[in-house]
Amino acid sequence: MLGEGILKGLTETARNFLGSYVNKDRLTTVQFPEERLPQIEATRDFPFLVYDGSDWQAGLRCVSCQICEKECPPKCIYIEKSKDKKPDVTGKLQFYPTTFDIDISVCMSCQICVEVCPFDAIKMNVEFEMSSEDRFGGLLLRKEQLAKSNEYYNKIHPTEAAAVDAALAEERAKVEAKARQAAEAKAATPAPVAAPVAGETK
Repeated sequence: MLGEGILKGLTETARNFLGSYVNKDRLTTVQFPEERLPQIEATRDFPFLVYDGSDWQAGLRCVSCQICEKECPPKCIYIEKSKDKKPDVTGKLQFYPTTFDIDISVCMSCQICVEVCPFDAIKMNVEFEMSSEDRFGGLLLRKEQLAKSNEYYNKIHPTEAAAVDAALAEERAKVEAKARQAAEAKAATPAPVAAPVAGETK
C-alpha cells in the first residue's frame, strides 16, 4: 500500500507522544543542570590516562609507545618520549611520556586510541562539562590533567575495569611465576667445579 511506511512512522510518533503523559519511563526530559540522569557506563566523551597506586607519575601505565598518537584520526594527541627509563609500579624499567597532550577541541571521541593501546593506559571519560573561556589553552589537556587513578576508572566503568584488572593481574602472575621458576632453577644448578691447575698437588 502506498504510504504505509509513513503511516506506521506517524503512528509510532503519536504513540510515544501520548504515552509520555501516562508512562513515567517515557518522560526523558530533565531540568538540567538542576536534575541529572545517572551516568551510563558505556558513555564515552574524552580520553584520560590511567595510573596505578597513589603516585600518578610513578604509576602511569603509559610507556610512551606512541601508537595512540599515530592511529588518532584527527591527530589531537601529542606525545614526547623520555630518553631514560624509570621503574613502574611492578618495578620494571619502562619509558614514560615526558609530554602527553590531548586537544579536546579536535578530539572526536572515536575511542580508537583506547582500542589500540596494548597497555590499557588510556580510557574514555564520562565527564562532558568541560567548557572554557580559553578556546586554545583551556581545551588542551596536559598529562597531569589527564591522569586519573584506577579507582576512578573502576567507579565510572566498573564492568570494563574489572575485566582489565583481572587480565593485568593474570599477566603479572605469569611474569612473577616465570621469574620465580628462573630463580629456583638457578639455585638448583650446582656450582661449577674449578679445574685443577697444572702442577698443583692435592
